[in-house]
Amino acid sequence: MRCGVLALALCASAWTNAEALAADWTVGANIGNVPWEFAEKDGSYTGFEIELVQELGKRLNQTIDIQNLPFEGVIPALLSDRIQIGIASMTITDERLKSLAFAQPYFDADQSVTTLATSSVSDLDGIKGTRVAVESAATSDIWATKNEAKYAFESINRYDSMSSAVLDLQAGRVDTYIADMPAIAYYIKDKPQFHIVARIPTGEQYSLIFNKNFADIAAINDAISQMKKDGFLGSLHKKWFGTDPATDSSTVVVEPLPVAK
Repeated sequence: MRCGVLALALCASAWTNAEALAADWTVGANIGNVPWEFAEKDGSYTGFEIELVQELGKRLNQTIDIQNLPFEGVIPALLSDRIQIGIASMTITDERLKSLAFAQPYFDADQSVTTLATSSVSDLDGIKGTRVAVESAATSDIWATKNEAKYAFESINRYDSMSSAVLDLQAGRVDTYIADMPAIAYYIKDKPQFHIVARIPTGEQYSLIFNKNFADIAAINDAISQMKKDGFLGSLHKKWFGTDPATDSSTVVVEPLPVAK
């Protein structure tokens, strides 16, 4: 930036403001993860978290480049500095907080079990001995691995997307699919051949995930606080899930930045 003598003060001020936030954000998004981030017919990206990061960009005067990544590719991309922000309905966990950072949570969720409507599986106990589908490295994968002995799964089959897992469920190559409750409920709402048979209480909370060295974490977290206060996040919840968020949920309540316990 070059400054004339008469414009020195203004130029210095502009330089300070420009340096306050990184020039651009590269966002890694698990496209296909409805209703959080997915592609429209014209190829444009949409979804709850897409609209969230777009609004953050507007409020903080940042341009955004969204890159399509599989779920298991988001964390490696953050650790290698190829992206600055990850969106993938990412659950805040102590393990992830050891090497990465999160903004405050903005959605509360559990896991679920989905089957074909014709399946004999009708509850959580029914998944014993079944061929289970999960999304690789997701909370469903962690839960299934932890509970493999308890439920004596015939196999745990890992997929890079919800659509791939559901295709194999429909084809009969797996018997049950463990997935985030809000995502699968949205995905199968117009697909009567599938049925959610059980909720798995996990007490998860979703948020944006960052490399710990990302300079804009505090600014983004403050903007999310404001979005809760002014109702923007509540309106997103209403748009994508058809209901207002609970008044005591993380979609409404301002919370501190997560730290590892």
